[in-house]
Amino acid sequence: MRNPRELYELTAAAMDVPAGLHLVAGLTGFADAGGAVSQLGAYTLENLGGYEVVATFDNDILLDYRARRPTLTFEQDHLTDYQPPRLALYLVSDEVGRPFLFLHGYEPDFEWEAFAQAILGFVDTFEIASVTWVHAIPMPVPHTRPLGVTVSGNNRALIEQLSVWRPRTKAPATAMHLIEHRLVEQGHSTAGLVVLVPHYLADTEYPAALITALQSIAAATGLIFPTDDVRADDRDFVKNIDEQVAGNAELERLVGALEQRHDSYMQDNPARQTDIANLPTADEIAAELEQFLAHQRRNGDDGQRG
Repeated sequence: MRNPRELYELTAAAMDVPAGLHLVAGLTGFADAGGAVSQLGAYTLENLGGYEVVATFDNDILLDYRARRPTLTFEQDHLTDYQPPRLALYLVSDEVGRPFLFLHGYEPDFEWEAFAQAILGFVDTFEIASVTWVHAIPMPVPHTRPLGVTVSGNNRALIEQLSVWRPRTKAPATAMHLIEHRLVEQGHSTAGLVVLVPHYLADTEYPAALITALQSIAAATGLIFPTDDVRADDRDFVKNIDEQVAGNAELERLVGALEQRHDSYMQDNPARQTDIANLPTADEIAAELEQFLAHQRRNGDDGQRG
């Protein structure tokens, strides 16, 4: 295993990180249904009153450039604005000025064990109070009900409070799964938050996915986030979807079936651990709504999001 210290460079801001902060993480590259993680990154770095970079990770060690190619701009006859991906640790503050650390960027393609040890090194160095991370997966659930989450880790109170789906299954691992596993082994407080996004909205930028992620992070850490603008976006988004569903009897029937199954599952049902696996796939909803959403994106100058 490579020396974890070779993966990153600390900045001068690292000297000013207070001890005992929460660390929140969201890495893109695996499942990001509804754009939950990408939205969380943009929201945190653009709307929380500024940030400082504490550490930057080395792309040449961690990134497969051919799998996730950087972008540049071609200006008629020359190349400009080369933009490689970035993975970094940031120092930011919530709505009331409480600082926390935010790990955001791509999920490493290589050196997972060394990357995990680097994050555990930050936990020790900065005496991190807890590590909370977010990702999102598509599920056969309706957009007309509040989004649920699945919680992993060792915060039993949070699991009892928030986790609506607790499967026993084998699933593809992510780098953050490995980090959570190592944190639990060492007795550090950690929680993984999986936002359960309607299957037929998984490929959109769904504002409710961000709202649910922020609410769940707040429940895990006590941090406070402003969400008025995001909620306004969500109302516009849902209005567009509802209009499409209302104009199609088949979509109404399928969404109604998802609602019935969802409501039955959420009741005090001794079989709730497996019922959700029998929900409709929602492929028919996905096909219809994808056409609608594509039309909305092509005609996005009407000021509504879809």
